[in-house]
Amino acid sequence: MDYLSREAAPFGDALWEQIDTTIVETLKKYLVGRRFLPLYGPLGPGAQSVVVDSSDKDESFEDGVVQTTGRKFAELVQLYEDFPLFWRDLEASERTGVPVDLSAAARAAQASAKAEDQLIFFGNKALGADGLLTVSGSHTVKMDDWAEGQNAFANIASGVSMLVEKDMLGRLALVMGPDLYFKLQRIQPGTGVMEIDRIKSLLDGRVYRSNALAGKAVLVCAEAQYMDLAVGQDLAAAYLELVNLNHYFRILETAALRIKNSAAIVVFE
Repeated sequence: MDYLSREAAPFGDALWEQIDTTIVETLKKYLVGRRFLPLYGPLGPGAQSVVVDSSDKDESFEDGVVQTTGRKFAELVQLYEDFPLFWRDLEASERTGVPVDLSAAARAAQASAKAEDQLIFFGNKALGADGLLTVSGSHTVKMDDWAEGQNAFANIASGVSMLVEKDMLGRLALVMGPDLYFKLQRIQPGTGVMEIDRIKSLLDGRVYRSNALAGKAVLVCAEAQYMDLAVGQDLAAAYLELVNLNHYFRILETAALRIKNSAAIVVFE
């Protein structure tokens, strides 16, 4: 079944290739969560939920019935962003050979990346989806002024210590808003070393900046036994409809953040 309705579009593979290339290149620039989270899937477009097993999952056997504890099901949230291509632009490209301006597709891809990162970091309260900064059971570190002295390094080292003491070993990753990130672009007095570089050395370089996190930061142990991003339908472009001779498209995906052990998260607040 061509659920993306690409075959219904009144143009050929060449334009689809240009659209796909524009979307993929834009997503690579803006997606942040996928840079440090393990991916689970794609499970396919028909998948509507996914199992989330906590670290204390168990089974009990009684009276011929098996009961599983420590397991829940998370909805694969559908995210989308629409964009148009105007018929006159397509006709002009066809007649003159000038490439179609796909800025609208790029903007939609950028919005799609932001929506996915919003889901990862803040979840969706209406759907009961937890995010890295909203899930219960995580650690917290009071954030001092990261523009002063060694506050940032001390705060982050404290967070790392919390995870290591809980045997949360593996790929530690720090994500912060751009305001905090640029506060760290300074040389630490007496060291000759940029503050951001000191922090990167503590985390094997896994420090990321996300516009979804203005004034906030989170440290995670990004191993699959603690968390991952489950994907049903991966990000793709679909053809929607023809309205007033103009063509409308949709970038869509289905995804869920699976937090299996919230103790693998440190929130700076």
